[in-house]
Amino acid sequence: MNTDKKQKKKVIAIALIGVALVIGLVGSGILIYRGMLSAKAAKRANTLALARDYIERAEYQRALNLLDALLIENAEDEEVRELRDRAIEALKQQELSQGSAPKDSEAVSSALKEVSKAVESVAKAASQTAHGTGSTASPQTSETTDAARRKALEEERAKAEAAAAARAAAEAERRAAEEAEAARRKAQEEELARKSRELQERMRLINDLIAQGKNSIQKKDFSSARDLFSQALERMPEGEARFQAQKLAEIADAYLGGYMADKESETGQNALKEAIRYARESIKVDPSQALPHYTLGKINSDLRQWDNAITELKEANRLDPKNYLYSFELGRAYFNARKYAEARQAFETTTALKADFEPAWYNLGGTLRALGRLDEALSAYRRAVSLKPDYAVAYREIGRILSTKGDTKGAIQAFTTALTYMPDDVASLRELGATYSGAGNYGEAEQAFGKALVLQPQDAQTNYNMAVVKLALKKNDEALTYAARAVQSSESNAVYQYTYGLALEANNKIDEAIMAYTRAANQDKKYTKPRINLGALYLANGFPDKALDYLLEAYAIDPKSFEVNNNLGAAYAKKELWDKSIEHYERALVMEPKNNVVRLNLARAYVGAGRFEKARDAYLELVKLDSNNWDALFELGKTYASLGDAANARQRLSDLLKRNPSYSRRGEAEKILAGL
Repeated sequence: MNTDKKQKKKVIAIALIGVALVIGLVGSGILIYRGMLSAKAAKRANTLALARDYIERAEYQRALNLLDALLIENAEDEEVRELRDRAIEALKQQELSQGSAPKDSEAVSSALKEVSKAVESVAKAASQTAHGTGSTASPQTSETTDAARRKALEEERAKAEAAAAARAAAEAERRAAEEAEAARRKAQEEELARKSRELQERMRLINDLIAQGKNSIQKKDFSSARDLFSQALERMPEGEARFQAQKLAEIADAYLGGYMADKESETGQNALKEAIRYARESIKVDPSQALPHYTLGKINSDLRQWDNAITELKEANRLDPKNYLYSFELGRAYFNARKYAEARQAFETTTALKADFEPAWYNLGGTLRALGRLDEALSAYRRAVSLKPDYAVAYREIGRILSTKGDTKGAIQAFTTALTYMPDDVASLRELGATYSGAGNYGEAEQAFGKALVLQPQDAQTNYNMAVVKLALKKNDEALTYAARAVQSSESNAVYQYTYGLALEANNKIDEAIMAYTRAANQDKKYTKPRINLGALYLANGFPDKALDYLLEAYAIDPKSFEVNNNLGAAYAKKELWDKSIEHYERALVMEPKNNVVRLNLARAYVGAGRFEKARDAYLELVKLDSNNWDALFELGKTYASLGDAANARQRLSDLLKRNPSYSRRGEAEKILAGL
């Protein structure tokens, strides 16, 4: 039986993995670590500082939430465990003391002091670890598994996109903060104007001292800032609780700015503690102040304590519902807590309060996308770029949505616009390449992926996509280089291994291709493509039994696959198991009724099974579809001869030789004609 070898080794189409359309982390609500060990220790110190503040305020449950989060990251942290146990005991004492005599209150106070002291000790130790002051870090588990590497790469990619979004929104947020500060000053001046002349002068002096302190913090002169703030607070007039609380809140906000500018330094850590302390003092003096809750909300967001952030920011919004920055920050906290419906409501509140605040529209777009409301998300992103025409990351998200909706032209235009304003945006380059590739424009895809790889040469997914494009362009040696890089970066990715196998096979490295396909099949038990190609290779090289092993595995996974059934038809034909061969060729033909190669092989299987009438009908159908299929015409003539229909056999074979005198099997045809 002369089965078509090309059909046995049929190239299986590869589906390009597009860049994952993961919902981007909204805005700048992500802490980007510059050094993994020091950043983790700094986060630990920050979290403990916040826990200490909660304990001092007898909010033991909130402190326990923070401590439990630390223990989830490192269950062997004995110092945190000891602190957690003491906090639990303090909570029990508090519950017992409710309604008890003053003596019990004194016991609770004593317990609080002990817990606070322990927190201070732990925070100090963590801070020392963060800055290499002699502490020995506990051994880190090495992330040697491929899954861990992939996760790390995905996290880095998400952080990069979040950072780009934060940079894009930074100017608008800076303007918004300045506007809010100006509004606060105006309101305070109006309130000040109603005071006595002597009190006005005193309050203005306090305002000047605090303003100087803020400038000192911006210059990282924390010592001067501390002195100026102390002078201001010493001059605080009695009976002016509202004014005092406002000033305390401003000091807290200033210290938060100092922390955000240098999170990992000792001065930055101290600034964080001061921000928490002054914010709490402000609330204690006047619970109606919104700003200190906003400050604490931003601190919790930075520490990724989303529930606590939401609690503080909700209170800030309740106290000052017309401040659009408060609802905006609340929306980001909700989004990061994956509470998308609440995030949507918060961002819509922001856009209602400040319709020209473009970061709110961008973040609303991301939230609507997370909710699966693509058309509304698209409208929100378009509103963002209408307000900020160079909003590159918003154009990128528009492109992603249009790509999802099948608007290739619109997606390409959006990604191209994003790159006009941000030429080195790797995410936009990857998306553009994937979109071009999906449209079959491999030359443009090659250029886009090439630019992305200049910026991030080791990115596994981009190397994989470039390999796919190079294969499509028949640049097989280059495809092998990129496929190998993808596998080196992510060895256990079955799709990358499969593509590596394709590149090896295209370069005629069959043994290595078999090894790559085998690895892909072992890594993903539900992946049919490597099994199909293994079957085709073993079949082409004369091992039909081995081919059947893999093809039957593929059939069990996907019995409706054209490639699986077609190759099974060929494998069974090789073993002359004609009924099985016919069964699978017929299945394949149902899926691709215009595939003439399958129809020819089906006709041959009918002949092998002695079912000449079925073979005749299959050949007749084939020559109707392709009148110049010389092998089909020849075999049709032979089939007529086998059926004893000499007239039709003579007519078909004579017509063949007349139309194609140089037909390769002319001698065999003439011999049949002579015997009729």
